[in-house]
Amino acid sequence: MSGLHERHLAVSPDWLALYYRRPLELTHGEGRHVWDADGNRYLDFFGGILTTMTAHALPEVTKAVAEQAGRIIHSSTLYLNRPMVELAERVATLSGIPDARVFFTTSGTEANDTALLLATTYRGSNQILAMRNSYHGRSFSTVSVTGNRSWSPTSLSPLQTLYVHGGVRTRGPYAELSDERFVKACVADLEDLLGHTRGAAALIAEPIQGVGGFTSPPDGLYAAFRQVLDRHGILWISDEVQTGWGRTGDHFWGWQAHGEHGPPDILTFAKGIGNGMSIGGVVARAEVMNCLDANSISTFGGSPVTMAAGLANLSYLLEHDLPGNARRVGGLLIERLRAVGAGSACVREVRGRGLMIGVELVKPGTDEAHPEAAAAVLEAARERGLLLGKGGGHSTSVLRIAPPLSLTVAEAEQGAAILAEALRAAE
Repeated sequence: MSGLHERHLAVSPDWLALYYRRPLELTHGEGRHVWDADGNRYLDFFGGILTTMTAHALPEVTKAVAEQAGRIIHSSTLYLNRPMVELAERVATLSGIPDARVFFTTSGTEANDTALLLATTYRGSNQILAMRNSYHGRSFSTVSVTGNRSWSPTSLSPLQTLYVHGGVRTRGPYAELSDERFVKACVADLEDLLGHTRGAAALIAEPIQGVGGFTSPPDGLYAAFRQVLDRHGILWISDEVQTGWGRTGDHFWGWQAHGEHGPPDILTFAKGIGNGMSIGGVVARAEVMNCLDANSISTFGGSPVTMAAGLANLSYLLEHDLPGNARRVGGLLIERLRAVGAGSACVREVRGRGLMIGVELVKPGTDEAHPEAAAAVLEAARERGLLLGKGGGHSTSVLRIAPPLSLTVAEAEQGAAILAEALRAAE
């Protein structure tokens, strides 16, 4: 055990997880690569949990941060803040929400917490609909709408949460149905659930479930849900903390795969927009955003430094068409990984879109989750110079692959080859 690891254990909570038997200290990065304290180089296929969206040490972002820090680092939302207004204008336009208002936070948890506050206040109800297998953050309110027991440490809650089918396509009671019948069954489940409730405030849903193992419903499910929700006056919150900014390749936002009836009432974001800086936020139409009748500010949300980083990062993303790169290179990577999976008795499914890919592992010859294999593959990949994530529903048996959106074809090929070796070693 390293000296730093011992020091970490002495001052950190037991529940603060670390990857690997010998935890890594990452000291610097460049492009799609990072280095550890021993000088080992790794191809990064997890990006700080989908946060390093464009590239490590992106010159445009580091320059913007340094220049803004040289002017003023902090002021709070009690003062006019030019970088914050400029980024809010861009996010409002990109969101697709009419008459949009934007509130910046410091994390996705805080963004979802704010969205729940808005929805429950606007509707005068503390009843929330959420998806099974979902994850929305670690605060008291977001834990209470998280449908993944691995990340929900308490059943106490300020909200009454009711869970809906649909977030996982290939498991559960509707898994054997066609896509069309799956959607109809999930809508019928939602209709039945609402027949037993008293005016829910909102449905909160990730278009692709992140921590849950990159699972998703057929395209159009949330559009079908939206028709039901609208009849009942229930708001739709799209949690885009992991799916936003073009990561899925096909769409800029995950909700757009379900957008036949327009954008969500509330959209939350975080992670990738800051490329590592602490930015989260909420977008909602003015009527919903302005429903609070008490004072509120954010001390650190909308910091001039993080806003400068977000502006530079967003500009780079759009100018270099990184969503298009995610679609092209991500499509290639999924093909390669499916070929790898076809040769492994442990791989149940390779799923995802763009550069948001899950590889689900099971015990050979069964449908039973295999978290030990996922842990072994993580270690074997690390030994060969590749960093992965993991997640899943009832156990962490899904390899989560989400590299920076500037990933090259050569790097995708290299990563797939290393993963193939790691799977063979783990088996």
